[in-house]
Amino acid sequence: MRKAFICPTKYVQGEHELLNLGYFVKTFGKKALLIADPFALGLVKGELEETQKRYGIELITCDIFKGECSRRVVKELQDFAKANKCACTIGLGGGKAIDTSKCVAAGNPLIICPTIAATDAPTSHSAVLYTDDHEFDDYAYFRQSPSVVLIDLNVIANAPTRFLVSGMGDALSTYFEARANVRSVSNVNAGLPCGANRAKGTLLGYGTHTAFALAELCYKNLISDGAKAKAACDCNAVTPAFEKIVETNILLSGLGFESGGLAAAHAIHDGITIVHEIHANNFHGEVVAFGTLCQLILENAPEEELYEVLDFCDTVGLPVCIEDLMTNKKTGEVARSSLTEEELKAVAAKTCIPDESIHNMPFPVTEDMVVAAIKTADKIGREFKGLDD
Repeated sequence: MRKAFICPTKYVQGEHELLNLGYFVKTFGKKALLIADPFALGLVKGELEETQKRYGIELITCDIFKGECSRRVVKELQDFAKANKCACTIGLGGGKAIDTSKCVAAGNPLIICPTIAATDAPTSHSAVLYTDDHEFDDYAYFRQSPSVVLIDLNVIANAPTRFLVSGMGDALSTYFEARANVRSVSNVNAGLPCGANRAKGTLLGYGTHTAFALAELCYKNLISDGAKAKAACDCNAVTPAFEKIVETNILLSGLGFESGGLAAAHAIHDGITIVHEIHANNFHGEVVAFGTLCQLILENAPEEELYEVLDFCDTVGLPVCIEDLMTNKKTGEVARSSLTEEELKAVAAKTCIPDESIHNMPFPVTEDMVVAAIKTADKIGREFKGLDD
């Protein structure tokens, strides 16, 4: 059986690590193309100026990237990097800047510096392309993961806590989806060839024992330290629990999803975000957390396990029902507390399209089963929060 595992060449996490960015740039050359949004640049301007002086390197910026990862933007940035003789690419900020930097580097030297711990994207060898009109275009896979993932804990700790919690929601699915892939003996993203999406890939691979062990550790860390890490982030403090959860959100979850596999939780996320109120009011990991509850219902997980996940979500502030997903996170206003039958059918249809990871579950999943799982997870979540009393 062919198995595959992929990971960054180097992962470094610590306080004030951005001051050492120049050290890693210098291993490739003296110039680096820095891709970041203006807000992220403003947050760490001092650290970037200091690391350039300390290591004698130059960070080249431009205004081509304006927040979207499109083919046009990527080509223009590649041409700009070539014209300026940049030895490597740096992606600094959130998801779009990181994905754009991956596409620009195209498997060549790449340093990722996330400013939030909201997803597991920094470690992966994949990116999502959009059109200039902000519509989904395609998935891209590269020959290797980033050369360096550099995490500055002080920057992460000073970001809004909701980002960290969302990252925990994304990480929450990692173990359960990897477990489903093991049971179904499904292919994982780590085996995909360069440039191919899931439908086009022919040379694939199954998950390794190592990936599953990391996915299991990911879940254990969330349960043991998630609430403590949230409290630390509320205080903009770096504590051992906070450090553990940042590593869990970014490294363990990143390795777990690519080399362990995705399943129902992410597929239900993809389906449920077609509902405007949910897509507009939630981060990726918040919806994935509810998708994880739905997956546990689908596979009839033990009650003890289901309620452990429910308790974790409720404690750190992740959604456990549709009303949570329909709540405006800024105003607290609830758009509505349920989905219509038509919406549920549309969500289930999107969840079950041929290329979706729902088909990595260890049993056939129908649209009716998805509707039933969402309804049941919502009911149990409402009862858990006392909303139906």
